[in-house]
Order: sequence, then C-alpha cells, then structure tokens
Amino acid sequence: MKQKNRRWAAGLALCLALGLLAGCSPSPQEKTPSTTFVLGDTTFNPENEEPDVNPHNDYSGWACIRYGIGETLFRYTDHMELEPWLATGYEQVDETTWTITLREGVTFSSGRAMDGQAVKECLEHLVQVHDRAAGDLMVESITAQGQTVTVHTTQPNPTFLHHLCDPYACIIDMEAGVTQEGMVVGTGPYVAASLVSGEELQLVRNGAYWDGEPGYASITVLTISDGDTLTMALQAGEIDGAYGLPYASYPLFDTEDYTRSSCATSRVFFVSMNFESSVVQDPAVRAAIAMGIDKERFVDTLLDGNGYPAAGAFPDYLSFGGEAVSAKGYNPQAARDTLEAAGWVDTDGDGIREKDGQRLTIRWLTYPSRQELPLLAEAAQATLKEIGVEVVIQSTADHNRLRADPTTWDVYASAMVTAPTGDGEYFFSTHCLASSVANNGHYSNAKLEQLADRMAQTFDPEAREELAVEMQRVLLEDDAFVFCSHLQMSMVTQSDVTGLVAHPCDFYEITVDLAPAQG
Repeated sequence: MKQKNRRWAAGLALCLALGLLAGCSPSPQEKTPSTTFVLGDTTFNPENEEPDVNPHNDYSGWACIRYGIGETLFRYTDHMELEPWLATGYEQVDETTWTITLREGVTFSSGRAMDGQAVKECLEHLVQVHDRAAGDLMVESITAQGQTVTVHTTQPNPTFLHHLCDPYACIIDMEAGVTQEGMVVGTGPYVAASLVSGEELQLVRNGAYWDGEPGYASITVLTISDGDTLTMALQAGEIDGAYGLPYASYPLFDTEDYTRSSCATSRVFFVSMNFESSVVQDPAVRAAIAMGIDKERFVDTLLDGNGYPAAGAFPDYLSFGGEAVSAKGYNPQAARDTLEAAGWVDTDGDGIREKDGQRLTIRWLTYPSRQELPLLAEAAQATLKEIGVEVVIQSTADHNRLRADPTTWDVYASAMVTAPTGDGEYFFSTHCLASSVANNGHYSNAKLEQLADRMAQTFDPEAREELAVEMQRVLLEDDAFVFCSHLQMSMVTQSDVTGLVAHPCDFYEITVDLAPAQG
C-alpha cells in the first residue's frame, strides 16, 4: 500500500507540474474500494508536533484521538458539555481527591481489559514524560481497585476532569508498549497497523470494539501538506475525505457529489510577540503592529468568509470571548502617529522607519501546513509596509526549531484551539505564563500571574469567566499577542461517505460512525 501511495503522490505531483490534473483521474479499477476510507490531512506531521500517534509524545495525542485509536475517560458533547466516555462517572471526594468509575467490558485492541490498574499505569507514565500534562493534572498519587481509580492532586484543580479530555489523556495499554514508529494500543474503533511519520498511517478495524462495529475495514491517513494538492486529490477521487483544505477551495465542493461538515471552533490565527527582540520590546512597535493588521480584509478576502475577526483569544460563542474584551482595531493612521511619537521616523525616504540607526524590520516566522498562515503573513506585510514597517517573512516547516531560538524571529504567527475544554484557563496556562511550555515570546506580567493563580483555585464557573476576560485585557494592554481571526472548521468527503462530522473542540474525527453511505 505504501508503494502505491508513493506512486500516486509522485504521479499527482507530475500532474500539478504540467497542469494536466484532468488527465490524472484514477481508472475505475484503481478506485478505492468502499471497505477502505482514505483521508488526506495537511496537519499530521512533525511540523505540527504530531510525528506519530503516541499521546505521551508532544501533541501526538491529537492524531491518536482524531484517527480513532485512543479514547479518553471523559469527552465533550457537540455543545462542549462534559460527559463520561471510558468512564461512567466520578465523585469529587474533597478538593484534591477524585474517584473515577470505569466502564465495564472495555478492552484494549491487544485484548487486555481496561481496568483501574491499566488506567493507573497509563496516567502515571503520562505525567512522568509529558510536561504539559503534569502541569495540568497536578497528580500527586493514583490508586486503583477493580474498575475505579482514585487520583489525589497536589492542590485543588478545578479543571481536572477537563484535562482528562485532552488528547494526551487517551488511555493506552502500557503493557503493550510503544513501537519504534510511535504506534500505541488503545481502546478505539481502529488499530494502528503501520506508520511512516509525515507520510501515512494505516489503520484496521478493531473487531472487538466496545461501542459497535466500525464502518470501514481499513483506513489510510495520508499527510498531504500542500492545500492545492489536497484539493485536487479529493476532486480526482484519490481520497475519500479531506481535513485542512484551503478556504478558497470549499466552493468547489458545494455540489451533490460531496458532503461538507462545518462548525465554529475556538481555533484562532494569532501573532505572538517576542519580548527578547530589541525592536518588539518597544511598546510603540507592538501597538503599531496590532493596529496595522487589517483583520476584516484577511477574513473577507483570504478566508473567503470562513471565520470572523478576533477581538481576543476566545470566540463569540463563549461567554468570555468576543465582545467581552476590546482589542485595538485596524487604524493605520493611529499606528503611524504612535511610531512617530516614539521616534521611529523614515529619515532616508525609502518608506521604512528608523530609530537610532536601527531599521524597523520585523522578522515574521510562520509555517505553511495551516494553509492560510502564509496568506496572513503576506497581508500583514502589505499593510504594515503602509505604516513604515518592513516585514520579512519566513514560512517554514522548520518553525518549531526556529521558534525555540528567540534570536531568529520577532513575531511568530500560528494557529491553535484556545478553548478545547470550553474553559479559558487552557490558553493562558499553555502560552502566557512564566511556566507555560508554549510561551514562545517569553512574555511576563505579574498581574497576569496573580490572576492565573486565582483562576487555578476557582471552581465557580462565572468567576472563572470573569477572570478569563480580565486576563485577556492584560494581554491586549501589553499587545503581547494579536488575535487575528477565529476559524470555521470544515471537513469534506465524497458523497458516498457518512459520519465524518466537524466538532467544536476539533478532537473527534474518525469514529465508529464513519461508514459508507447507504445507497
């Protein structure tokens, strides 16, 4: 199968080069049989910190849960409400003790029963090797008895159950171990059969799945990082479904031959400021960048309306998002005035400002696997030039290595789901605090740290929402981040496929419900 897919990729690349895609459609005998589903995905690769499907490795848990290999103890409904999944319920014994009851009759695809001991082994290993999970879960100790696990946390943890929904918390069989390729054994409807990092994943049906019969005998996930290639592969019938299509391509699939599932998510395109950059350390420069990006134009023209301009970190459908905060709008004249007042002046008449002999150049780091991020960079480059700021774009799959070195960039544009749990704490704890693993720009604010400490101890939902609003305002006052656009997420399949449904948290894709459409 791998050789076939590589031949297909090479052939399609040749067609693209020659502009002869119409002549590259598969012959009838090569058409994927209905017992196999082929998904093209732009994001499943090391570039997105998903080198494999091991949930204990970086962000690979997203692949584990999306592709139906692993499941978590709790999950989210379509309305982002918490519900049991591999668990059936829980009891909060006190502020630091949680007893979770596990579902009877669930086995790993290895045949081992999913009991308290198996869950204990999985969670203990997770917090040993995964820094983000360790910080989120705050596990002090875990005990197991039959179909229950009791977790003691080091301090009160209001979002403990929410973090058990995170893809890193997929329950895997630690006795079965992790293969050299990064494959694991989970409880989901599909079993990982082979994996080539950054290229393809082969899955087969889990015949002993606890929640019904999976709809396909096998599934192939192909990494297709180029959006145009993904578009043409779906048009040519080489794949059955696609995740990560360019927004400009969606109108091509608004016909009876395809099915499109869409929903609003908290995924946001945003810019992180590098507070170790001498130029970005200037508050006037940060403010000018915030006022110099035309979010409306980006959404209307480049996203083709598949999203809306962002005010803060969170979308309108969350009570602590949207109009709850007030961000700087596009105001090029105010941006010019701000820079001028701070001493940034175009002395040589070339259109770019200088100060104390330093040219106002911003090194803009981003990556291409999120198809619209390079477009955002180009749009910002054009509008910032109008206010006297030079933007040098570096869009590369090597962005993870580069962003770890603060001497190589000034701003970093990326995309993330800011509230996958429906709660505000996730974004701040991962990106904004001194202890945050993804605080790429080394931002620090004492008031924000104090508010974060309060949120970490607050169980009342309304009080948590008020804190999330106040914390966003701190970020926006410092211009530490520029939130550009919240996105509508869509997945497209051939019309003979059913059950690939977009979800607000963007976790769940290949499920037991994915199946050939009934004719």
